[in-house]
Amino acid sequence: MLPGMPQSNGSAEEKRLRKLYRDMSSQDQATLMRFAEFLAGSPTLDAEPMTEFPTPENIPRPEQESVVKAIKRLTATYPMVPRERLLNETSSLMTAHVIHGKSAPVVIEELELMFAQHYTTLKAEFEKETPPALL
Repeated sequence: MLPGMPQSNGSAEEKRLRKLYRDMSSQDQATLMRFAEFLAGSPTLDAEPMTEFPTPENIPRPEQESVVKAIKRLTATYPMVPRERLLNETSSLMTAHVIHGKSAPVVIEELELMFAQHYTTLKAEFEKETPPALL
């Protein structure tokens, strides 16, 4: 059973998740838990409208970094990019790493590119929709 999950039969998805979790190594279980915690911490806040598009934080990439830590770093670097926009691609890259064995450095580079692309797209959308007087 997953730590912290209530004891119930649950939906088909919960049963599948429990089976996958049981079949993983303890290291992969820990990675899955950290990723689930990342996803669960995705609040959707009704924020004030922006008048100026924010600049990404300058958080350098450490020499040794796990994929989960890279996701946390990039989320902090690009807090203006809604996590919902990143969910599918981030999940796919995480799966490629954990399940298919794609190396962490390659996945991290792809994550960095993905976050930067989403930032660029979001900034362009903002500039297109914001009246010039507010820019």
